Amino acid sequence: MRKILIGLIVLTVSSFAASMATVSADTYVNGYRRSDGTYVQPHHRSDPDGNPYNNYSHRGNVNPYTGERGYQR
Repeated sequence: MRKILIGLIVLTVSSFAASMATVSADTYVNGYRRSDGTYVQPHHRSDPDGNPYNNYSHRGNVNPYTGERGYQR
């Protein structure tokens, strides 16, 4: 019984740590004006890391700020 309890505690703590790493994987982008005069509103985006599968726009992911589902393959 004691081993099961310790196992559950370890699993809970490791799951929490993994979820915290995912939560901090975003960047706030300030609003800016493009060279053609178009204004881009401030927004959040996933960190640029070269991995397309962990971007908010990738199919299967959801942007936590807007609730929009990803659409790109």
